[in-house]
Amino acid sequence: MNTDTTIRPDTDRATSTANGPWINDTKKRPSSRLRTTGRHRSVPYLLLGVLLVLACVGGFVLISLNSGDRQAVLALARGVQVGHVLTTQDLRQVNVAVDPGVAVVGADQAAAVVGRPMATSLSAGALLTPDAVGGAALPSDGQAIAALALKPGQFPAEVGPGARVSVVFVPGQAGTAASPPSDGGTVWPAVVTSVTTPANDQNTVVSVQLSEAAARQIAAVPAGQLSIVMLPAGGR
Repeated sequence: MNTDTTIRPDTDRATSTANGPWINDTKKRPSSRLRTTGRHRSVPYLLLGVLLVLACVGGFVLISLNSGDRQAVLALARGVQVGHVLTTQDLRQVNVAVDPGVAVVGADQAAAVVGRPMATSLSAGALLTPDAVGGAALPSDGQAIAALALKPGQFPAEVGPGARVSVVFVPGQAGTAASPPSDGGTVWPAVVTSVTTPANDQNTVVSVQLSEAAARQIAAVPAGQLSIVMLPAGGR
């Protein structure tokens, strides 16, 4: 019996095997490219989101700074003492929220105060007020200003205009007054109005405001027998 047996080469199988991976590969590659493209597209959106958040935060900060009825007013760029004639270098503009009951000098009024003397002593950063400029406001009624020539060690280095102090009588050496003034008193409360150190002089002149009677008493004390003790604000 004849049996026709046709032997086919495995070319189809080889082709199928060869084509299989290639076909699968072509199906996978576009998917990979899509995922990569998606990631690339998501990065700009993330950056845009971050920029939007930063813009919102910046806007909130600006709104907060501009709120509260802030005004452009004048402040002192450096400390000045009573009698000092103001210059443009002494002033700077600051934006602050000012209570309606507080008197200040607006930044647009700089020309009106430049060239005028200070009526009181103010430290750097203090707001300029209308009463601070003009004729000297010191001393007030019932008060007087006395000048003390003090050596190092007779006053704290931190003493400056506006400081509350006690002027203290210190008994001197032999040959000088060893007792308080005859009209009494060994400690006098005062407020410092100025501190100056003349050139080529070892003494520092500290001017203090105190009662007229106390000013007369310390004026009679020989030089070198007075010291200054600095007190806390409001202290005696």
